[in-house]
Amino acid sequence: MELHSKYQVGRLVCVMLLLPTLCTSQDFTSSRATYYGSPDCYGTPRGACGYGEYGRTVNDGSVAGVSGLWKGGSGCGACYQVRCKNSGVCDEYGTYVVVTDYGQGDRTDFVMSPLAYARMGRNPDASQELFKYGVVEVEYRRIPCRYGGYNVVFKVQEQSSYPDYIAILVLYVAGENDITAVEVFQEDRQQWRPLRRAYGVVFDAENPPRSDLTLRFQVSGRGGVYWVQAKNAIPSDWKAGEAYDSQVQLD
Repeated sequence: MELHSKYQVGRLVCVMLLLPTLCTSQDFTSSRATYYGSPDCYGTPRGACGYGEYGRTVNDGSVAGVSGLWKGGSGCGACYQVRCKNSGVCDEYGTYVVVTDYGQGDRTDFVMSPLAYARMGRNPDASQELFKYGVVEVEYRRIPCRYGGYNVVFKVQEQSSYPDYIAILVLYVAGENDITAVEVFQEDRQQWRPLRRAYGVVFDAENPPRSDLTLRFQVSGRGGVYWVQAKNAIPSDWKAGEAYDSQVQLD
């Protein structure tokens, strides 16, 4: 998929490692984690967040489904440090995961891709031992997401139908922020119109404005709840499957 703005800015690379910022003052929360089957050990493109291929390979495949942290879909895209508690087999730093799906296990908060689950082990033999356990005791904390060089991106989902229906997926949200709402500016009425949260972080609207689409999104994070307006509009001749740079990023 391509990024578009007022100028062409190149092709979106989905496989990337996050650069987490660790906050030692933040306490860990005790929980449990397991993993799901995957033929190539990566995530699944059919995750409930709506990420598609991005959800399979972002963060080099270290992704997870969550249950209690799902937050009705606004938990999609959150980043966590997760480490298991068995000192004999577990790495002290654990693994870093991006939430890309909803998943329930045996009293677990995290259902990880095999790649993410294996990275909790202190070495390859220890990782194999973790797989034998199936479910392990862990502790986790939220950490800021970092996407070097990328702004927040709006991807027009493939199921969109120009010009009568549009579904927009929000990608590359940095920091410790949740997207809780998205609105489009209705120019003929000079007011903001809310988009419906279809599922995950996919927001949609029937009969969207026929002009360029100026979007703003509501953010819930350490700075409270506030609105951020994209500096770059989605063009009026938008196309399903394309992605557009908002030209804004969060801390």
